[in-house]
Amino acid sequence: MGDVLTLKDVTVSRSGRTILNAVNWDVNEGERWVLLGPNGAGKTTTIQLASGRMFPSSGEVTIIGERMGHVDVNELRPLVGVASSALDQKIPGDERVLDVVRTAAYGMLARWREVYDDEDTARAMELLRELGVSDLAERQFRTVSSGESKRIGIARALMPNPEILILDEPTSGLDLGGRESLLATLTDLAQAPYAPVMILVTHHVEEIPSGFTHGLLLRDGTVYAAGPIDEVMTSENLSEVFGIPLTVEKVRGRFTARAF
Repeated sequence: MGDVLTLKDVTVSRSGRTILNAVNWDVNEGERWVLLGPNGAGKTTTIQLASGRMFPSSGEVTIIGERMGHVDVNELRPLVGVASSALDQKIPGDERVLDVVRTAAYGMLARWREVYDDEDTARAMELLRELGVSDLAERQFRTVSSGESKRIGIARALMPNPEILILDEPTSGLDLGGRESLLATLTDLAQAPYAPVMILVTHHVEEIPSGFTHGLLLRDGTVYAAGPIDEVMTSENLSEVFGIPLTVEKVRGRFTARAF
């Protein structure tokens, strides 16, 4: 059993269709995981389970020692920070960037009646600085670029000081320069001594930051392979998962995959 996250014999069915089938997955302290697989493999459903935002149809999900269904999810969810484009789209465009981050301390998407203290403000500004976007603090969220919104979203996800950080396709929609810049930031975060456990979801091995330690390959709602990243992200495994002959290489900590 993982000391941070465990999925045990987890199945998810909706409208008579099985989305995940008998999934087992253990995540331990200090690990950095990548979830990879084709469209429809079950990646989104897996991270919804891992973040406490979905209950399995059968099986057990345990997050930070608490089993889903036996704990108040409102107490559990602050332990899991999530950065995703879907979440960004729910944030009001006229919200200040500083408040986009600060509101996460209360699990809110926008300012309401909550009162922030100096510690909240200082933490939000420090996170924006670490992500390289502190100069945007007074800007409206709708005015920032795609790359900037990705960084703000990660700062927001880190605001409650979570035990787990889930990054759902953090480089999607970015140009080459924006992607590489963000991946460098994520590499630094992955190697930071006090960073939370990280789970990154992607379709492309080229978008795996250096410093990630483990990989989970999903295919048709099942786990095809899971374990240390160099044992999982192989030509043979990815060829089977994506249904096309691929050559996978790793150079200076980064993966590439090409058809042959």
